[in-house]
Amino acid sequence: MSDKPVDPTRCVTEALDLHQVSYELRTFSQITHTAEDAATAIGCTAHQIVKSLLFKTKKTDKAVLVLTSGPNRVDEEKISAHLGQKTKKADAAFVKEATGFSIGGVSPVGHTRALPFILFHEDLLLHDLVWAAAGTHNTVFCIRPQDLVHITDAQVLEVKEG
Repeated sequence: MSDKPVDPTRCVTEALDLHQVSYELRTFSQITHTAEDAATAIGCTAHQIVKSLLFKTKKTDKAVLVLTSGPNRVDEEKISAHLGQKTKKADAAFVKEATGFSIGGVSPVGHTRALPFILFHEDLLLHDLVWAAAGTHNTVFCIRPQDLVHITDAQVLEVKEG
């Protein structure tokens, strides 16, 4: 067994390659803290940025990954209603354990274990291409949103507030 640290971006690219989808990987010298920062660095709109937010079910502590558009805020009541159980925002330790990624670099793919629930906000399908974190705070990948839905086996629904 190796003590070599896992390269989070490699986990993402291996997952993308496994599904044989077209994508573009970019690494930036600066950290992109917000969807707006990422959009500026990439040269796209914040609506094309995929935020990967992790929640967990309150009773069973099952991971719930929500993929939503950059400017959107997620409505936890909509998630809970869809799943038929209450959810809450996951803390940093749970995020790292469930996905293998740290907050700010959580990718929609390449997790250390299969996630039981992945929800995909329908607004992302309005774009030809979207950009998502590729395992670190300064690495992203571009992909067709339809391909992202397919490879994550996500359920498409309305999850934003308002």
